[in-house]
Amino acid sequence: MDIDVVVEDVASLDPELLQLPELSPVAVKERPHAAEDLFSQWLSLAQTGRLVRSLIDDAKAGAPINALGNSCNVNAAGSTSLPSMFPAGSAPPLSPRSSSGSPRISKQRTNASLGSPLKLIGEPVREIIPQFYFQNGCPPPKELKEQCLSRIDDLFKNHVDGLQVHEFKLITKEICKLPSFFSSSLFRKIDTDCTGIVTRDGFIKYWVDGNMLTMDTATKIFKILRQPECKYLTQVDFKPVLQELLATHPGLEFLQNTPEFQERYAETVIYRIFYYINRSGNGHLTLRELKRGNLIAAMQHADEEEDINKVMRFFCYEHFYVIYCKFWELDTDHDFLIGRENLVKYGNHALTYRIVEIIFSQVPRKFTSNVEGKMGYEDFVYFMLSEEDKSSEPSLEYWFKCIDLDSNGVITPTEMQFFYEEQLHRMECMALEPVLFEDILCQIVDMIAPEREDYITLRDLKGCKLSGNVFNILFNLNKFMAFESRDPFLIRQEREDPTLTEWDRFAHREYIRLSMEEDGEDVSNGSAEVWDETLEAPF
Repeated sequence: MDIDVVVEDVASLDPELLQLPELSPVAVKERPHAAEDLFSQWLSLAQTGRLVRSLIDDAKAGAPINALGNSCNVNAAGSTSLPSMFPAGSAPPLSPRSSSGSPRISKQRTNASLGSPLKLIGEPVREIIPQFYFQNGCPPPKELKEQCLSRIDDLFKNHVDGLQVHEFKLITKEICKLPSFFSSSLFRKIDTDCTGIVTRDGFIKYWVDGNMLTMDTATKIFKILRQPECKYLTQVDFKPVLQELLATHPGLEFLQNTPEFQERYAETVIYRIFYYINRSGNGHLTLRELKRGNLIAAMQHADEEEDINKVMRFFCYEHFYVIYCKFWELDTDHDFLIGRENLVKYGNHALTYRIVEIIFSQVPRKFTSNVEGKMGYEDFVYFMLSEEDKSSEPSLEYWFKCIDLDSNGVITPTEMQFFYEEQLHRMECMALEPVLFEDILCQIVDMIAPEREDYITLRDLKGCKLSGNVFNILFNLNKFMAFESRDPFLIRQEREDPTLTEWDRFAHREYIRLSMEEDGEDVSNGSAEVWDETLEAPF
């Protein structure tokens, strides 16, 4: 055969013509001799004959054996260099590419009925992702549902006609895993027709078929308390829960004969809940806010603890006592409203006139009293919680709004100096050694370590544990002096129980003081009875 003809044939040879029909793994399994047939077919090709003869000639001449034959030499200019890890001429062929650089796909192969085994292995396996979103809640697993239905049958076994509200508490705790004082609210949620009875089928329809069984506790409570077609909770939604707590909790039994103070206690608890949990401050408590707060844990603690005063979050009666007594002391005319002249007296005249004026301008929070120039009880609760625990985030936000006079989101030295001027004047009037503002500013910057020294942001304050002292320096002289003197009593208290907040420590001290004053008055009057129920005094 003429060598020029061979070279011409090899040069014009399309590499894809050498590829054999694809055979799937299933076809190979069904035809054990398929490999032999394919090999025989490959040997019968004219190109295969030329390749074999070329390899034989190279072997006789002592040249390196090139498994690709002469065609590799002909197409060397249009291919990439072989990796150095392979000996010359022994590398596998590269994937043929088009002029654009992407792998070339033969039109003749698109209609092939059989797939390549290698191609099938290389394709990603399509995984079946289980459904993870259910509009009405995730259905309970079969086993859990059966266990729940069995327990429901046991509890309703002796109550064929259904359960009344006073018999529903066991269902609330054992089946629903909710605090017992949610019993009445859950009962009314199921008994939509106000029949006074909840049947077995009615409970199953609401709790099991309604997929309440698989919801987390916060979502259950949110759904039970929320009004129809409403996407948030309001203060009114919590009143039934507090009423049942007051009626059933052993630690609040002593309030049974004073319904007016039961109402004040319930209001105070609700105000505290919204102060800490409703961070948007709009009175609309969302499910997200409920989940992020610690209210659920506090409710469960209150349900398990007989001494309500050990439930430090929200429900402690001693905390309510301190708040209400402080309000009563300032509300001298007992119209349940406080003016500027009353609030200035708070904490033994601890606050400056300038900060009181800012509070009554309703910059940090709009008053709910609806009386011009007057602060109501709810407004006072927000103020007092902010004043006595400046380490909490709601407090930092409250006072930051007060000091940020132009509401531009930063506190500048000029704004701080405006409030400190009155502090400086008070120190001079009390014959105390004044501390210049320049020194105070350096102390504040060192304490907070803000990102920029020319102003302080709310983020800077939230990132420092000593941020509350900044506000005491600016408008509370008594706490400023206590901070400067580093009161060893307060330092020891913090070390003994670091889990308590500033509010917890303050409320404990004030409750002891107020109770001792009350005991002293009782002894001096020759009577051990508490104040009467005419609201001439809180207790």
